[in-house]
Amino acid sequence: MLLATVLAGGSVVPNARAQSAPDKAPSSPAPAKPAAKTPSRYRPNRFAGRAGTYYRLVWGVDALTVKWTEQGEVIKFTYKVVDAEKAKPLNDKKSEPLLLDAQAGVKLVVPSLEKIGQLRQTSAPEEGRVYWMAFSNKGRHVKQGDHVSVVIGNFRADGLVVD
Repeated sequence: MLLATVLAGGSVVPNARAQSAPDKAPSSPAPAKPAAKTPSRYRPNRFAGRAGTYYRLVWGVDALTVKWTEQGEVIKFTYKVVDAEKAKPLNDKKSEPLLLDAQAGVKLVVPSLEKIGQLRQTSAPEEGRVYWMAFSNKGRHVKQGDHVSVVIGNFRADGLVVD
């Protein structure tokens, strides 16, 4: 009996809907699919707040990035100088830069080539200019997404993410 009531009720509802809805003209074609999204060029400031303020005020640098390049054979560290006087220690030829990856348990150095010299910029820093250095990642121990530290003399930047 319960089953008959449910079935009867189900058959009445569609009929009621069909009778109450006015006749409509054939519906227009479905709206076109939205265009594919273009990739966003927005990159959040990784050093917003205290860390960004610290690097700008104490070391005179901003926009610190670490990138996985040359199919992982080279890790490139870049920074923008905002205060040339404070940023001098980063370009000092006497200090040997290191890239530390605790997850991989490695310490990378800037290679020195016979005819070229070290793969880093050591000229006097200028405000507004971006400087770089390349660390050898032979064996590709450092991977994209790893958190690394860059040490140059007394300068130390921790928690940089390899892009």
